[in-house]
Amino acid sequence: MDRGGCQMNGGGGGGGGGGGPDRHGMITLEDLESFSEDQLSDSGNGSLEEEGETMGEEEQDRLLHYWQDVARGHQVEVSEDMAEPIQQLTSNNQGRSNREHIPFTLLSRKDKCGEVLYEKRHYEKGHWACITMREDTYEQSICYGFMRIMRYICEQNSLGDYLGMTLPIVTVVHTDETHSVISNDVTVAYYLPLDHQAQPPQPYDSEITIEVWPAAVVYTRAFTGPTNEVTIINQINTMAELLDSPGVCINDSFIVAGYTNPAHSNRQNEIWFLERR
Repeated sequence: MDRGGCQMNGGGGGGGGGGGPDRHGMITLEDLESFSEDQLSDSGNGSLEEEGETMGEEEQDRLLHYWQDVARGHQVEVSEDMAEPIQQLTSNNQGRSNREHIPFTLLSRKDKCGEVLYEKRHYEKGHWACITMREDTYEQSICYGFMRIMRYICEQNSLGDYLGMTLPIVTVVHTDETHSVISNDVTVAYYLPLDHQAQPPQPYDSEITIEVWPAAVVYTRAFTGPTNEVTIINQINTMAELLDSPGVCINDSFIVAGYTNPAHSNRQNEIWFLERR
């Protein structure tokens, strides 16, 4: 497996480890956030933070069963050993549940009739936890990849501690020259919170690697809705038409940035084009 395939410079990725017994179903950060106070109120006072502080085995089981029901709608299964990570990302984790956004500098913005067509941003060099998957579909790859990243975040790391969440969670995709087909190799990546950038905790999962992504100039365009092979190809082609000089960007590797639950009907995403260095 090529360990260097998830850098923000658009480098290629190798075959993933998604075919083993570690598949645990589709569950994401924002899925967990969407477990609302109303759903929790049946067994307590309805406060998400207070539930997180006092959550016992009964509440943990109820969360697990809830997410097993959600996952069945995506034709995947959530195993019993996901109960604790689900609880950790749902609770307040001693006040550490605020979502940290990846820092960037806005360089410019292109507008038309009041609509933002795209932004040009600069991202600094940083550490990312990456895993490259090779499943039958893009959706399967991001599901199984994030589940393994999620376990790394939730104590399966050298610190044995919850690391905290950052947004967006990104996936690196590769296409052919005509932007008509997406490769099965998909890299799921998580930006380490600022508190862990200097000394990233090491993952227990041997297929997760800590990579230093170089500083990059990124052209980004927001879009809403589901992310799959069809919508991603459409967004890539739309962005290529909008750019004044598409030749300055890498032509066969792109990033899909997700900010909200993939199952949400109005999901917030971005397509990122990477400027050549």
